[in-house]
Amino acid sequence: MEKSSRTAEGRARRASNSKDAIALLKADHRQVEKWFAQFKKARAASRKKTLAEQICDALKVHTTIEEEIFYPAFLAATEDEKLHHEAEVEHDGAKKLIAEIEGAGPGDEYFDARVIVLSEMIKHHVKEEEQPGGMFAEARKSGMDLDALGQRMKARKEQLTTRKFNA
Repeated sequence: MEKSSRTAEGRARRASNSKDAIALLKADHRQVEKWFAQFKKARAASRKKTLAEQICDALKVHTTIEEEIFYPAFLAATEDEKLHHEAEVEHDGAKKLIAEIEGAGPGDEYFDARVIVLSEMIKHHVKEEEQPGGMFAEARKSGMDLDALGQRMKARKEQLTTRKFNA
């Protein structure tokens, strides 16, 4: 494994263990970006199916914790309806595409295209959240209790992940 990959994975692992809500969300972003990159390189239908499932599952959990916990806290702290509403609309679009991907499979002629378009949508969404002046920067400036939010989000994420595997 390349040193830069190990370093990035270490940062993502440390961030996911962090109590900070933004670090937790950014760790999710990096993980999904890694899976999208692997999907683009994959040739075997079985590998593409596995990666698409991982991506869709991770995004469903991620959007849930953002929508249930982070976004309402952000809106309450900043009153920034524009950033909040844009993020919600972007999530709606991603969820529709996720449902289409899950309803199809690698044999569907549009499967790869849907996953690639989802990748582009998520890349745009992540850029919007992480850029200077974006939701994460505004959240930090607002004085939100990001550690407490992070603890709630981590617990909810574990609950959603456990539910999926126990279903």
